[in-house]
Order: sequence, then structure tokens, then C-alpha cells
Amino acid sequence: MSARLDRTPLPRSFFDRPVLTVAPDLLGRTLVRRTEEGPLELRITEVEAYEGESDPGSHAYRGRTARNASMFGPPGHAYVYFIYGMWFSLNLVCGPPGHASGVLLRAGEITTGAELAAKRRLSARSPRELAKGPARLATALDVDRSLDGTDLCGGTDSPLSLLTGTPTSPDLVSSGPRTGVGGAGADHPYRFWITHDPTVSRYRAHAPRRRST
Repeated sequence: MSARLDRTPLPRSFFDRPVLTVAPDLLGRTLVRRTEEGPLELRITEVEAYEGESDPGSHAYRGRTARNASMFGPPGHAYVYFIYGMWFSLNLVCGPPGHASGVLLRAGEITTGAELAAKRRLSARSPRELAKGPARLATALDVDRSLDGTDLCGGTDSPLSLLTGTPTSPDLVSSGPRTGVGGAGADHPYRFWITHDPTVSRYRAHAPRRRST
């Protein structure tokens, strides 16, 4: 990338804003994941916003549970959930405590530690596929429920943190419906991505799961 990477950590005030303001502003930022094997860094290229109790597509729409409790916590923390009995997804909590809004990290470019990510993503056919989709992103960065509630503003002692990175110009940001969200939240244009970036995942409309008979 031609623009210089700003390694200044983002303050908690960055996250303490409306989720629809934070979500597109995350594009181009750098997520740092510190592991025992070494650090990994991800340039964020695709996200989805979820507005909590007011959003039919959000896990918090029906209130607080043991699973989604981190969404109700202070801004600047991680919310990690397990889905389909197989995968984890990483979200960043936004807004004031008790509001339960967050941003799902859908895709990104591994800029540091690609060799570590590739060991976890053996099916990736190229570097651009290492974190192309929320489950792939979490797998590549070794994210699981043990990181739920992690403070991203905890400094270098935290396993996760967010750097200023290279913010994306608004004229390079696209938006549209969220992937796989059905019902009343299906048409909300809360998905944001860097236009034409090769690491962005493919959009898929919601498909109801068939029950076996």
C-alpha cells in the first residue's frame, strides 16, 4: 500500500460512538492479534454493523443472555460467538455500556504473520483467501470464545488491539445488505466494504435452513 501505516492505538472513544459511524470507519484499520507463536496483523476490508435491541438481525434483539453478554459491556471490547457448531466470529463492541451494539469483522488482508495464518487455513488457495469471510478470519487469527470480552484498548499486554492503520477514504467505501441475515433485518444496508478489494467476501442472501423430516 502506498499510504503509510499509522501504528497509533485507537482510543476507547473511537468505539464509544454510534455503530453505523464506527463500522465504515474501521475499514483500513489494523487489527493486531498476539499469539504464543507470534503476532499477526490484519487490514480490515469488510464489516457489518448490528444495532442491538433495536435491530432484528442482532443477537441482542431479544435481550441479554450468557452468550451475548459482552455486547452489553463497555465499548472497545471483543464479542466472540460460536456459530453452526463449527466456527467463531469476532465482533467489536461499540457505543455506551448497556446499548449492545457491535461490528462483525467479515474480512481482511493478513499483512503480518501470513505464514502463521496459513497453518490454520490449509484450504486457502491464495493469501487473499486467508481471512475472506468471518469464520476464516477468526480461524486465521486463532480467535475463539476464550477471547470473548477482551479489552482492545488494553495495550500490548492484550491479545487483541486496534491501530489507526490507513483509514479508507469514504469515496472508496461501498455498502449494502448484510450477508445471510433474514427476516425484518434482511434489507438493512449495514454491510460496509472497501470497493473492489480482492479480500472482500462474496455476498449471500439469507437462505432458510431446511428441517430434516
